[in-house]
Amino acid sequence: MNTVNKGLKLLAVLAHPDDESLGFGGTFARYAAEGIETFLVTATRGERGRFGPGGERGDPVEVGRVREVELRAAAAVLGIREVCVLGFPDGAVDNVPAATAVGAIVAHIRRIRPDVIVTFGPEGAYGHPDHIAISQFTTAATVCAADSGYRIDGGSQMDSFAPHRAAKLHYLAWRKDKWEAYQAAFRKLTSMVDGVERQATPWPDWAVTTQIDTSAFWTIVWKAVRCHQTQMSIYERLDDLTEEQQTALWGSQEFYRVYSSLNGRRKRETDLFEGLR
Repeated sequence: MNTVNKGLKLLAVLAHPDDESLGFGGTFARYAAEGIETFLVTATRGERGRFGPGGERGDPVEVGRVREVELRAAAAVLGIREVCVLGFPDGAVDNVPAATAVGAIVAHIRRIRPDVIVTFGPEGAYGHPDHIAISQFTTAATVCAADSGYRIDGGSQMDSFAPHRAAKLHYLAWRKDKWEAYQAAFRKLTSMVDGVERQATPWPDWAVTTQIDTSAFWTIVWKAVRCHQTQMSIYERLDDLTEEQQTALWGSQEFYRVYSSLNGRRKRETDLFEGLR
């Protein structure tokens, strides 16, 4: 372990199994390699996801069980120290009562005591309601976790940890070029929500506050993606990508710095832990 970084902690709070690989894999792999302790809280087991080579659906309980196994395998590849699954309903995270969702995330923040927290942005990447909900809940939880007056519903055990203020909170912030590379490799991402079609929502270049170099880790990310075998009907085209195309997908990770108690300015960060080392 890199002793310079020993003690630093990164927590990602995400929605589904495979978010950790497809969206944040390079980030996890890089910081784990640097000796930073990495943690993952996933809201659902992805029980409404695809379950087979043809993209068919399966029994939700069985799908959720298998996808959690896949999640933990991918996490091991990425060097994630700990995975916790909240067990929220896939496709209905926004229906979870706010007190329940925020309290559950606060409990993990106070227990883990991360320096940096990452999650989806308010647009949910491509408008996915679960991504949007987990962004809102995580943002609220980051604030509430630092509040000595905030109490977690559900008993003294969940509320036994002292308040904790994370130093930084970042949202995933893919630009137009990253979305173009991603959709060229997979498919155009669209979904119907309340009768309205939603599509991928790129962040403008000027809004990206943080870009980290993950080019040395794309092979690890691809290995982690491949752990999600039940979803490979979507990902199988990745097998045909050139190294240049793979690097375009996984060679960098972009974020928006929501808040930092340590640094600011317009100059783009190259490290989520800027100001902490």
